[in-house]
Amino acid sequence: MSHVFPRHCHKTPPVAVRGAGCYLYDNTGKAYLDGSGGAAVSCLGHGDADVIAAVQEQVASLAFAHTGFLTSEPAEALADLLVAHAPGTVDRVYFVSGGSESTEAAIKLARQYFVEKGAPERRHLIARKQSYHGNTLGALAAGGNALRKRQFAPLLIEVSHIAPCYEYMLRDASESAEAYGLRAAQELEDEILRLGPQNVMGFMAEPVVGATLGAVPAVEGYFKRIREICDHYGVLLILDEVMCGMGRTGHLFACDADGIAPDILCIAKGLGAGYQPIGAMLCTDTIYDTIKDGSGFFQHGHTYLGHPVAAAAGLAVVRKILDQNLTQRSAQQGAGLSNALHARFGQHPHVGDIRGRGLFQGIELVSDRETKTPFNPALGLAGKIKAAAFEAGLICYPMPGTRDGRHGDHVLLAPPFIIEDAQIDELVDKLETAIDQALPASRSGPRLA
Repeated sequence: MSHVFPRHCHKTPPVAVRGAGCYLYDNTGKAYLDGSGGAAVSCLGHGDADVIAAVQEQVASLAFAHTGFLTSEPAEALADLLVAHAPGTVDRVYFVSGGSESTEAAIKLARQYFVEKGAPERRHLIARKQSYHGNTLGALAAGGNALRKRQFAPLLIEVSHIAPCYEYMLRDASESAEAYGLRAAQELEDEILRLGPQNVMGFMAEPVVGATLGAVPAVEGYFKRIREICDHYGVLLILDEVMCGMGRTGHLFACDADGIAPDILCIAKGLGAGYQPIGAMLCTDTIYDTIKDGSGFFQHGHTYLGHPVAAAAGLAVVRKILDQNLTQRSAQQGAGLSNALHARFGQHPHVGDIRGRGLFQGIELVSDRETKTPFNPALGLAGKIKAAAFEAGLICYPMPGTRDGRHGDHVLLAPPFIIEDAQIDELVDKLETAIDQALPASRSGPRLA
């Protein structure tokens, strides 16, 4: 009997024993194509010899040094490398152990920045519906997934939520993409004015929305208008690239595709590629200098921040992404994956939308393509697809609640950047098998009115 507290108390997962390239293997020898990189984590695939060597070398020389006393060479080198390629005036890197810690730190830094500027009334955070920013209490409050937040609502801080830039569902038929983007961005200005501009500290958003919405990029021009609104009212723009950053969407930093730079930027997942738990919060020189010239101390911290072994892994990962031009490969293979998905599912009666950027792709399932009506949530379609795909030897990331936290189903795909054309074909074949197995019972079942 296992004493591990699992994610689901009534399911016993297989035991993973080995990883190689785009595959994971369990203790029976069964192979699984890692079509989602776990949760968009394993960007380099499994068993990368260079990253493993970097971890081994670092742990042999210095395993741990608490940042209350010392810094470390790999942390300094990784910060330098990230800043050298970061957008805008991003100049400082605060290392943490994962995505939730990164977004939590961003919220706290935004608040302390305004306190130290002499504007303590700025306390409101605005985010978007159907977003996901992590599972710590502050990050969970910022997220817009009602299902994940419901039972914890009494513990969460108040955060305003505006509509996402979700073209498939929210753009009017008579509206151009540009006009829709401006209308969607206007919701931010309206909410700032409702709360009072002097009371708003930040706006948090994912450049490409991941787990909760299924690889949805904003329409062109949306984020440029968002940046203008934030600048006009002195509101910090916080971009959560935990899932979509580090080359996943064809750019080292996902916001580069939108031609903007944030004030605070959150990364994780692909930063360590699964070889070590690491994330980071990056901020502009203006924000850092405000803290430095004020109290001189960010009132925050974790025991393992800046961990030398994690930083060494991150450094090896980012160097490989840059040296081998894997962002370009992500864009190239992402186009191949998108083409394969459109060829296989473009006319599928229950696939309403195929979207994404780079090797970050999603498909949304519907009971009726014409009306875009989702399946009844009681059918548990996403869970059925996940189970059928796993049985077929494919790890993918289906999620329910695409539309509002309860209704709608999508499948998120985020395979390693090293995926080959033949493996893209394998992924699509196995996904089709899983969808076909999950759908028959659903077709005759109840549909959402």
